[in-house]
Amino acid sequence: MERKLCLLRGINVGGKNIIKMSNLKLCFEKMGLLNVETYIQSGNVLFNSGKANSILTSMLEKSLYAAFSYTEPLLVMSAKKLESIIASSPDGFGDNPELFRYDVIYMIKGMTTKKFAKIVVLKEGVDTMSVGKDAVYFSRLISKASKSQLSRIMNKPEYKSVTIRNWNTTLRLADKL
Repeated sequence: MERKLCLLRGINVGGKNIIKMSNLKLCFEKMGLLNVETYIQSGNVLFNSGKANSILTSMLEKSLYAAFSYTEPLLVMSAKKLESIIASSPDGFGDNPELFRYDVIYMIKGMTTKKFAKIVVLKEGVDTMSVGKDAVYFSRLISKASKSQLSRIMNKPEYKSVTIRNWNTTLRLADKL
């Protein structure tokens, strides 16, 4: 049995895909997953399973659709993968939370970091981005956040193949794993 993390995209955001975490936890438990735990209201689920991530992904997508009509792609990863993503963050990433907002952009369903990075336009003096192997690390100056270009990716088709978590959530999930 391995500890796993499932990141659902678009849960409880903007009045769409409203799912209570207690119901989400129950759905995972009904699939036979063990030690199920949710973290905050944005679709972060930790659990134990001996199944491969690809099998879990398919199983979860079918069950979540049946239970909640949820059709968004999701990402299942091991604790080791999340640790690797954190370890691969750029030097200084997350060090100045009073000045910058830090986000980790996770790739889903065949999206690559290089392909995703091509659609992102940065606002000079506001946005910075670093492309890793398994994630894109994005920061924006809080005092000029309204000028950030990150929100412009939401209208692009590639946006459906990623999910975003802030740096603090990423670190907390790693601690829970």
